[in-house]
Amino acid sequence: MKKMKIAYLLLIALALQSCCFYCDDDDAGFRGSSASEYEPVFLNRTAFENSVALTNPLAIGISGKIYIKGNLLFINELNKGFHVYDNSDPSNPKAIQFLAAPGSTDMAIRNNVIYINQATDLIAINYNTINNTVEMSKRIANTFPPMRSPDGFDAYDIPENSVLIDWKLIN
Repeated sequence: MKKMKIAYLLLIALALQSCCFYCDDDDAGFRGSSASEYEPVFLNRTAFENSVALTNPLAIGISGKIYIKGNLLFINELNKGFHVYDNSDPSNPKAIQFLAAPGSTDMAIRNNVIYINQATDLIAINYNTINNTVEMSKRIANTFPPMRSPDGFDAYDIPENSVLIDWKLIN
């Protein structure tokens, strides 16, 4: 009976030896690398909070989700903002403006209020289609966690009063 207990204990110890209870490199060992192939891009908190603005239309680079509200078409430019198109003729949409919102990846529209996840913050803006202006109506800071790199790493040592808005590939 004593030999059976020892055999069970050895079996349990062998099964648990691969479990990591105190990993130093977070979970990097599971990927076979301890460093991301991307470096974080930060923006000062004050500049970040004042960065939402309408600009001239831009060419679409890395697009994300698409939204339609009435005759407006919104196309996300990943971590940059939203391209705004007049979609009254769906066969020929016309670029109107670019809604700059660094760190943005998603939006929702309800009752003519645009809700955007801008990096770690949730913002609500009113878009005036007549004057082509935007007005920030609310910002809830630190609603979301900082974004991870495309290869799954977290940013460490985020500078004080800064916001992680993007990841740049290291060449």
